[in-house]
Amino acid sequence: MHIRIGETAFLLGMFIALIVGIFSSYLGEMQPTALGVLALLGLIVGLMNIREKEINSFLIASLALLLPTAALSGVTTNIETLIPAATLVMTLARSFLNALTVFVAPAAFVLAVKAIYNLAKKRKPYPLG
Repeated sequence: MHIRIGETAFLLGMFIALIVGIFSSYLGEMQPTALGVLALLGLIVGLMNIREKEINSFLIASLALLLPTAALSGVTTNIETLIPAATLVMTLARSFLNALTVFVAPAAFVLAVKAIYNLAKKRKPYPLG
């Protein structure tokens, strides 16, 4: 049986992000550890799971995920203000989005650096004169 480390890290990261989102108020001192594991899994995904031709697609998808996450955090706070009964659901949603950010951001960072490096090494110097 062939174990795909990058794929397994991705699925595990998504699962842990969901668990952290649901049980964030119960994790207590374990929450930093869970977030550290998520960041490590994100690094593994960035290093092992994304092929050269997939880097741009991954970075675009990461931006599409990470940028709205900040805005959605504000939206959940506004919903809590308008609908106090939604506080629990909005807290869970915010915790999940934060955990997902901790998971995706390291992978996006690694791949962004790799993309910049690939662009720099492919450039031919301009002729002088």
